[in-house]
Amino acid sequence: MKAKFLIIPIAFFIVTSLFSQTSLNNYKYVIVPKKFDFLKAQDQYQLNSLTKFLFEKYGFEAVMEGDDYPEDLVLNRCLGLKSNVIKDSGLFKTKLNIELKDCNDKVIYVSEVGESREKEYKTAYNLALRDVFESFASLNYKYEPSEKIVSSGIKTIAKSEVSEEIQQLKQEIQQLKNEKEATVVEVEKTAVEKPVLKSEVLVVDEVETIKEPIIEGTSNILYAQEIENGFQLVDSSPKVVYIIKKTNLKDVFLIQNNGGIIYKKQDSWVIEYYSGNTLQQDELNVKF
Repeated sequence: MKAKFLIIPIAFFIVTSLFSQTSLNNYKYVIVPKKFDFLKAQDQYQLNSLTKFLFEKYGFEAVMEGDDYPEDLVLNRCLGLKSNVIKDSGLFKTKLNIELKDCNDKVIYVSEVGESREKEYKTAYNLALRDVFESFASLNYKYEPSEKIVSSGIKTIAKSEVSEEIQQLKQEIQQLKNEKEATVVEVEKTAVEKPVLKSEVLVVDEVETIKEPIIEGTSNILYAQEIENGFQLVDSSPKVVYIIKKTNLKDVFLIQNNGGIIYKKQDSWVIEYYSGNTLQQDELNVKF
């Protein structure tokens, strides 16, 4: 009977450890703050630097908060876990443990408590922190990308940083389209008021080529051929379907003579343009 009662907590511990390992493996980075709440100064007793060092010792890719982040972490903060060292109250012992939270402040992992009986703060914190990281040794951490975490971060970017820049670009494109439409009206008005010369007909025809983009099915592949300041997208015939110009935004292009844009969203290319007053959006299959 006693053996059965012993098996239950052991099994629970094993399952909990495996769950924690699987969860941690889905995160690529650990972000270490420059100051812990229970200390008075940044990196006091070199505890923050030691935390970063110990994370790296046990296989994690640690970055200090506020430093230059890797590009993928800048674009997707959900790839990283925010770490915090917490001091527990103790009369004769210094007790520390580590808490890891995701980008939504959800607690993903809490370590075992590390202890030290040393009286001098620097030594006590150092030994207690090293004791804490003994619990990380058994995790055998190894980064395994999670589609859910990667996609959630991309959605966040699309709704915040990139969306604002694209919205501004759309407004500029709409303004340009309005100016072009006004030019067409002015040219047509001039053509009615005076005899139309052959050269003027050519000018009118050139302006009137402004029309809505020809939308290709996502199954048709468009091949990007580099030209000055951009690319021309051709189909398999080959026929030039679009001519796109570079902008100051990464993976965002203006469509020549169409008043639309093409930009990269996750792993796909998207075309956006106005049909009358309605904003249309379609997916393209572009090979660069």
